[in-house]
Amino acid sequence: MSTTASEITFRLEQKRRVQADFPGPKSIALTERRKAVVAAGVASAVPVYVADADGGIIHDVDGNSFIDLGSGIAVTSVGASDPAVVGAVKEAVEHFTHTCFMVTPYESYVALAEQLNRLTPGNHEKRTVLFNSGAEAVENAVKVARLATGRDAVVAFDHAYHGRTNLTMALTAKAMPYKTNFGPFAPEVYRMPMSYPYREENPSITGAEAAKRAITMIEKQIGGDQVAAIIIEPIQGEGGFIVPAEGFLPALAAWAKANGVVFIADEVQSGFCRTGEWFAVDHEGVVPDIITMAKGIAGGMPLSAITGRADLLDAVHPGGLGGTYGGNPVACAAALAAIGSMEEYNLAGRARHIEQLATGRLQELQAELGSAGKSVIGDIRGRGAMLAVELVQAGSKEPNPELTKAVAAACLKEGVIILTCGTYGNVIRLLPPLVITDDLLNDGLDILAAAIKANA
Repeated sequence: MSTTASEITFRLEQKRRVQADFPGPKSIALTERRKAVVAAGVASAVPVYVADADGGIIHDVDGNSFIDLGSGIAVTSVGASDPAVVGAVKEAVEHFTHTCFMVTPYESYVALAEQLNRLTPGNHEKRTVLFNSGAEAVENAVKVARLATGRDAVVAFDHAYHGRTNLTMALTAKAMPYKTNFGPFAPEVYRMPMSYPYREENPSITGAEAAKRAITMIEKQIGGDQVAAIIIEPIQGEGGFIVPAEGFLPALAAWAKANGVVFIADEVQSGFCRTGEWFAVDHEGVVPDIITMAKGIAGGMPLSAITGRADLLDAVHPGGLGGTYGGNPVACAAALAAIGSMEEYNLAGRARHIEQLATGRLQELQAELGSAGKSVIGDIRGRGAMLAVELVQAGSKEPNPELTKAVAAACLKEGVIILTCGTYGNVIRLLPPLVITDDLLNDGLDILAAAIKANA
């Protein structure tokens, strides 16, 4: 595929259009219906209801068209209605929607495991298990590590996000809204300092030195022979799209290998071409013992997976892994089609092109604001189409969550959906579908730039 995405045909016109009465009457009416039936704890970032979506565009029930720079949190990388995915789902549904792989298995589960074993890093013998959500994949990766090593301790990192279930809440670093009042949490989870280049007290610290800092704490506080697993997002997601300094991940992986510790790469958000490689660990040649996957795996269908060393996963007794819906046949069909589209369209290459285009635009904006004395863009970071803008108080590194909220609201008013994140609530994250056109992406970036300048 050309890096302009010009060879992809879309059902919907790829243009932004927002009416004056946004949000419209149908969305307002649905919001009122929602209040009466949906739990208040389920929040939505955008006050409109979707009627259709394709490529980089979302249509709401009132006829507005929004540029999608969120992809359902990095899920619809191939678009929200990729023809190959839609066709595969239709064909699968016509045969059967479910049998439970643990009862009467089917080929699509096996075929997807073959693909994941092929695509994930490393040439060693691998095994795969399929589940439903990212959190479920993480829980099972930890289960495997504990059983295989006979150890209990699990090391996670500052700013981490690994899910909302009991164990994954313990692994997750951010209290509100994910952990507050939901305890007590699972034991034997230890948190270590992350490599966060923009916010390091010593800005010259290398990745290897930051890894040594964490390793020293692990050895002092836990003991290397007590650690079952290290789990880390190669690029942190909810924590702020933090890219650790080069050398941090390889040093941790090397220490883990030397100490019999299972190194788990949580690629739930960063996997499947999102960062310009199939997986974010590929950028530094790190080969994890187990890799967790979800989000972009199946074009929007609920599916997750763990793939890892055969000796680790095969150590688990029969019946020790699984679940009623894990590896649902319709979701497996969608995943096989989505992977086919990623390869056909070269979406890893497309992600690298998006990075080049967007980063250049954002750096120009950063320089413009700095020259005007409004240096509110503290950092621009990320890889591929997983990019972040960290907003700060002008002239400092003090987080600016108020500006971040204002920018997101201003973008939405103009028809651009962006997501925020970060431990301090001050990071704009850009996760466009990898099939988004250059024209649409540039339009979205124009709106984002105008919103930042207007509110700085």
